Order: sequence, then structure tokens, then C-alpha cells
Amino acid sequence: MQSCHFSNAKSGMTPSRFRTGIELLLVRRPSLLRGRKLGVLSHSAAVDAAGRSTVQLLIEGGFKVAALFGPEHGFFGQAPAGQAVATTRHPAWNIPIVSLYGAQRKPSPSALHRIEVLLMDMQDLAVRTYTYVSTLAGTLRAAAAAGIRVIVADRPVPFGAITDGPMLDPSFSSFVGAVETPLVYGMTPAETAIWLKQRMIHNADIVPAPMEGWNRRSFPGDPLRPWTPPSPGIRSRESALCYPATVFGEAIPSIDIGRGTLLPFQLFGAPWARSRQLMERLQDAGTPGVAFAPHAYLAEIGRHKGRLIDGVRMVVTDPAAYRPAFTAVTIIHVLQEIVGRAAFWRDPELRSDFFDKLMGTDRVRVALMNGESPAAIAGEWEAAKQKFLADRRKALLYQA
Repeated sequence: MQSCHFSNAKSGMTPSRFRTGIELLLVRRPSLLRGRKLGVLSHSAAVDAAGRSTVQLLIEGGFKVAALFGPEHGFFGQAPAGQAVATTRHPAWNIPIVSLYGAQRKPSPSALHRIEVLLMDMQDLAVRTYTYVSTLAGTLRAAAAAGIRVIVADRPVPFGAITDGPMLDPSFSSFVGAVETPLVYGMTPAETAIWLKQRMIHNADIVPAPMEGWNRRSFPGDPLRPWTPPSPGIRSRESALCYPATVFGEAIPSIDIGRGTLLPFQLFGAPWARSRQLMERLQDAGTPGVAFAPHAYLAEIGRHKGRLIDGVRMVVTDPAAYRPAFTAVTIIHVLQEIVGRAAFWRDPELRSDFFDKLMGTDRVRVALMNGESPAAIAGEWEAAKQKFLADRRKALLYQA
């Protein structure tokens, strides 16, 4: 497997030469797909430079697409987070769309029986709680059991150069924590597939289809392509960057994280916290690579729906310095100190079990409840993170 990279003075990539895995695959190795009954696990964010979907490219190219598979949010990327998606048929092509976020979370043997090769092309974030990696892992296992080859067409991730957060404790495994990585694990879909094969799915038949013109430090602000939302809540590159720092609010109903607004995951606040106080405490806490500004907004979803929140907006100012998991712990620590730890964690609607699943461990919650500092909490996961970085080296396809 050969790394593909080009460089310029700014970020190590040349936008005019950037191509996704599927674009290169169709030009350089179409024989891997030609003449075979294809299954395609994809969604609406998997598009080329002209905005054409991967499935459209395949059908227009004369390839035999026998079945489609859709992850959370569905093949069309419109279902809300956590909502089951039904199996259906594509209205234009009359191809079955098998939901992998309903009664089943991985392809069934009967669904795989109708295909010969499975192509995966999804825009991911490289964040463990974002469930596309769980779908990737489950699909690789199912395909391996069925003897089906999986071609993983690669795409950029917002966190290619960032790894942060606690490792998943297997006793807290769930669909929002299905792979034993740090919270932010910094691998593209193809790299993740290679790592999964090396780590746990040894019998998987995987063919990575790398990108061209991308490297680990090509951050989302680089002009590679217009952003296509991979899910309703990740409307922008900015929301993608903020997601791992604020997603834990989904387990803490007293906090609003801007879902349903134009700035999901970038906004957060609570009725008992004033924006100026919250902003100043966050700035004093020393979260590298981020800035906070007062931002009042109307809550759209959850307990505070319809209520004006005197919150803050988070902006990632320096992706190279940004530590998403540390920022998450700092935000929670500041909020709990404002309202009081007892009141914060004794909320009757608090989903402690879900918080632990999102974090991949109960250690962070217990430490926060005990008043430990964010720096001390983050220090506990550093050694395991360094071991992970060493272990994953053979799976990487792109330069730093």
C-alpha cells in the first residue's frame, strides 16, 4: 500500500490535484469492480468534485450495483441522530437500500448473498462516538464471515493529525463506542479498515483505495472541496471540529449544545450559566487551539427547546494545537463548578450510563464528580494514547 501525498507551502496538499479514493479507483483500478455484483455502503456525503454521488458514478459507468447499504442517518443522510431507519428501495434506480441502523447494525448473510464485492465510501470524522466507524467494523466482520471482499474508498477526515481522549474500555462497548481507540483516533476510513484487520478482524479481505493530494495536516479549512454534511448535525467543517468537544451534552440534558440551530455543536450553554462568566472561566482554563465568545441563541431541541440560552460559541482557531477530548472535559468541569457538582450530576434526567459509553469509560465521570482537574484527567489517558499511536503506524497511508 503506497502513500499518496503532494505538498505546497501552506498545508502539504494541492487542491487541484486532490482526488478521493473512489475517483482514483474508477480511473486506475476499475477492474476491481467491473463485471461483479456490487454492494455499496455509502451516503449522501460521498460525492466527487462535481457533486455526483458514488453510486451515480458507478451506475453511469456501467457497473453492476446490486444492493445499497445505509449507515445511521440513512443512505440519504436525513434521519435524526438515533432514529431507526427502514430498509427501502432507491426511487430512481429501484435498487434495495438495506438499512444498517434499524433492526440490524451490520449486513445480514442474506443481504451479502446477492453481492460479490462490497464497496464502502463514507465521509467520517475519525471520532469514536460518530457511529460510521461502528458500521465499518460491523460490516467488515460480516463480510469476512461471508467471504466477501471489501474495497474501502478513502476520504479526508477533520482529525487526521489529532489523537486525543481515553481509550475505550471494552466493558463500556456500545454502538457509540465499538472500536478500542482513543475518542479522537485520527485515521481515515481506509486506514481504520487496515487497522481493524491488523488488530481484530484478521480474516477480512480488504482493499484500500487511497486518496491523492491529502496528508494528515490537511485541515478542514483547506480548500479541498466544498463541505457536504455527513449527517444533519454536522452541517459544516466547524461543527465537525467542535463535535467531539461538545457531543457529551447529549447525555447531560441540563446542557444545550446547539442541535437544531445553524451552529450545532459550536454553541453550548445552560439556563443557570451566564455567557460572560462561562467564557471567562473557559479562557482561564487554558484550552489550547480554541476560543470562546458570548452567543445568545434559541434552543431548538431537548429540555430547553424554545428557551433563550445565554451561551457561548466555540471556535477552533488552531487545529494543530486543539485537544478535543481535553476541551470536552474542561467544558464539563467549568459548567459543573458554576452550578455545583452535586446539582450537576444529580439531575434526574442525567444519562450517566450514556455519558460513560460516549467517553468509553466511567473513569472520566467519576474523576469529574470528585473535582479532579481537567489536566489530571487528561494525564491519565496519555500513556495509552501513545501506545495506540505506536500500534497504528503500519495502518497509515498518508504522511504527517
